[in-house]
Amino acid sequence: MKTLIGGAVAAVLGLIGMSIWWKPFLQLLAGAIPVMLLLGGGLALYLGFDELKDTWKKEDTPVDTTTTVDESEQYKKEIEDLKQEIETLKAEKA
Repeated sequence: MKTLIGGAVAAVLGLIGMSIWWKPFLQLLAGAIPVMLLLGGGLALYLGFDELKDTWKKEDTPVDTTTTVDESEQYKKEIEDLKQEIETLKAEKA
């Protein structure tokens, strides 16, 4: 309830202040908008360049996904061993 009353009072005071100081408000706004655009554009340029550098890094480092026959046979044997171990544990539990 306090927040509602405080917000209403602030809005009324802001409306009164803008009606009294309309020209200074517009002058402040006219000075602030170019600065905000300059800072926002600089931030967008920085973020865009950073993203572009990340894509260059991804393209430069090829990932070797090929596995040799020996490795695949080793993995198949390991999987079979694990399956046998699981079956042994199930048999012991039952």
